[in-house]
Amino acid sequence: MIKLFKVKEKQRELAENASGGPPVKKQSAGELRLHKDISELNLPQSCTIHFPNGKDDLMNFEVSIRPDDGYYICGTFLFSFQVSPIYPHEAPKVKCKTKVYHPNIDLEGNVCLNILREDWKPVLNINTVIYGLYHLFTEPNYEDPLNHDAAAVLRGNPRLFESNVRRAMSGGYVGQTFFPRYI
Repeated sequence: MIKLFKVKEKQRELAENASGGPPVKKQSAGELRLHKDISELNLPQSCTIHFPNGKDDLMNFEVSIRPDDGYYICGTFLFSFQVSPIYPHEAPKVKCKTKVYHPNIDLEGNVCLNILREDWKPVLNINTVIYGLYHLFTEPNYEDPLNHDAAAVLRGNPRLFESNVRRAMSGGYVGQTFFPRYI
């Protein structure tokens, strides 16, 4: 039975190559699923997706989030996504490219979002991840921090936290750390 499938696969490849065109690149299951996810995106107006390497490289893209509520209102935050060929069985790798003062994002751009780690399930999709990232800006979570200093300030003194966020977004120092302007 297996040999029959190999013979049919070989015949299909020969037919494609005989047509004179370049050999057709076979898409991985991850690429097929990601293509479906991207075609079904239903993002808030404050989120955009772009492909810096062109539409031929669906596995690497960027998402820009501009929250319209919360501490981070009017800021623009850029995230890079790297999607594995075994997606959706493995969560995408997401990094924040904008240096941000946030309890759930460290200064290297690592993101603490449960659905990108232990709570990832193959039924989740890119839309869910983007909404999760958006939610981090409207409701930052000090209970599961990557930036422990920001989390402590948010927990103990929300007004000071808001002031620190504004200072960071306007381009300035929070403690010993300088943040470029992203508002």
